[in-house]
Amino acid sequence: MRALAAAATGLALALALVFAITAMGSPAGGTSPKPLLTTVPAHP
Repeated sequence: MRALAAAATGLALALALVFAITAMGSPAGGTSPKPLLTTVPAHP
């Protein structure tokens, strides 16, 4: 019974954390218009 109560408490805390992060929304700012360019090393 004690394990069930601990699992329920952990689940409630996890859901509260998810809802708190969701409520804060996305961070302010924008994305860069430039793509991330990667290079492939030259073959010998």
